[in-house]
Amino acid sequence: MAIQVLPEQLASQIAAGEVVERPASVVKELIENALDAGARTVHVEVRGGGSELVQVADDGAGIPAEDVSIAFQRHATSKLHSAEDLEAISTLGFRGEALAAIAAVSRLTVVTRAVGAAAGTRLVLEGGREASRDLVGAPQGTVIAVENLFYNVPARRKFLKSTTTEKRLIDEFVTRYALAYPGARFRLSHDGRVTFQSQGSGDLADVLVGVYGAEIAGELLALESASGRGSTVSVSGYVGPPGLHWANRNQITIFVNGRWIRDNRLTYAIVQAYHTLLPTGRYPVAVVFVRLPYEQVDVNVHPAKTEVRFRDADAVFGAVQRAVRESLISGGAPRPVSLSQSQIGGDWRLPGGWDRNERPQFSRHETDAQGSFTLDWRPPPEGGAQYGGDRPEPALMGGEKLPIMRVVGQVGASYIITEGPDGIFLIDQHAAHERILYEQFMAARAAQRIASQGLVASATVQLPPDQATLLQDRLGLLEELGFQVEPFGPNTFVVRAIPALLSRLDPAKALAAVVEDLENEKEPLADKLEARIILRVCKSAAVKAGQALSLAEMEAMIAQLEACQNPQTCPHGRPTLIHLSASQLARQFGRA
Repeated sequence: MAIQVLPEQLASQIAAGEVVERPASVVKELIENALDAGARTVHVEVRGGGSELVQVADDGAGIPAEDVSIAFQRHATSKLHSAEDLEAISTLGFRGEALAAIAAVSRLTVVTRAVGAAAGTRLVLEGGREASRDLVGAPQGTVIAVENLFYNVPARRKFLKSTTTEKRLIDEFVTRYALAYPGARFRLSHDGRVTFQSQGSGDLADVLVGVYGAEIAGELLALESASGRGSTVSVSGYVGPPGLHWANRNQITIFVNGRWIRDNRLTYAIVQAYHTLLPTGRYPVAVVFVRLPYEQVDVNVHPAKTEVRFRDADAVFGAVQRAVRESLISGGAPRPVSLSQSQIGGDWRLPGGWDRNERPQFSRHETDAQGSFTLDWRPPPEGGAQYGGDRPEPALMGGEKLPIMRVVGQVGASYIITEGPDGIFLIDQHAAHERILYEQFMAARAAQRIASQGLVASATVQLPPDQATLLQDRLGLLEELGFQVEPFGPNTFVVRAIPALLSRLDPAKALAAVVEDLENEKEPLADKLEARIILRVCKSAAVKAGQALSLAEMEAMIAQLEACQNPQTCPHGRPTLIHLSASQLARQFGRA
């Protein structure tokens, strides 16, 4: 084929793919433009996960009428004038690609009025081409509505994730920039429902409460600004105490000079600061702000502008790790949070005011408190030992699936010791009980007889916006598994019933564990997700390591384990028991 220059329209669509990956990319670029324009109010409205509509309204400086059309041309920007400006970029946007890229793959309408202008301008573009332009009355600022994203690039539209996933990604971007710019008011609504609002008071505490809830926000530890000894790097923000942790790194948020970034090395620096302080596989919550001279960081690395390069990466790494570690070691007093009227209420100056009532908060603490534990002494439905309640002599258990065993005792309040025909067995009580509960739960699920426990007093929980979106989409599945959870205001839910297996647990913490698993599944199949939730329910309900059991409870557990179809492993694949033969014991004692 002959070499030819691509048509401008096709070149624009190809270039758009580098900047506009999904609806969340549109939200990010438009918010950054609003903040660069000095906006103090940013209102984001989304429909259909962003594929139908993304609208961002701000009260910034606006675009002069003579520049409106130019703003949507490729490589058009007011933020750079020479190559030297690239060496010290102080604005969030600078490449002059975002508006052109968005317009190329959507139907876009912009209404804007610049400071001092007598009237506003409305411009409509379809696929990057100007369709109409006229003068309109409008307040100062800019409103950009992006409709039918990727309508002319159907291949890209097919690769979008589910509506729930796209909504969660938008939630994450909006809350991140609300954290970075607490002096600006942010409001986010999905399909007409407000899911997040910040007050714009300039106090980061307001935003932390809105994102994490008052309980978690009140426990965060402040990072002292760590610059000095000739260092030009300063670190500030908040980190969670070691007792507050998640199953993934999603709650680690890093900003460099007010820009949210992805940086594996700095994330590792934060995690390493918690070395020996967190359980294996758990990660902290952190909101970390890094400040350094603009010329010491290169943000012109990727079109999405979420990756940066540091002139002295080791210095930044060390400053972050040191600041976080010092805050944890010093055990700084948790920052007090007062739920004043400014934090739990307030006006919204855009049309359609919004009020927020005080509500109980959602906790992510992992606790070992389990309450009393009593195994059902009744014999299993099939197989297993038959015995009464007096137990004049130790019962023998086992049969086809497990060898005949006699319970000897418990070691470390974690392992049951039994004697078998040829040596001894050590049984992991938590793994064994998980297996028992899992098979019982699956049998009840197959028979559609999952027992649900209604709560005498309903539990009210608040979630971060992205997790609330995720839970809202899965309420039907949770109801099938014994939960009864109802929406109760923005990002707030009422738990009215939980699976009977979890009746001894705090309902909020039981729901937290389930949400955590939902969050870890990127695009699960329904049956895979259901199985994961059942595994979490059984794990949460199972007797924990460190819990002392009576002889009767240990015998009941062994009898019920024998009745399982797969008694050798827990549902996660770990062994439930190990065998030490008589010959092995003899060798250890030098008798063989």
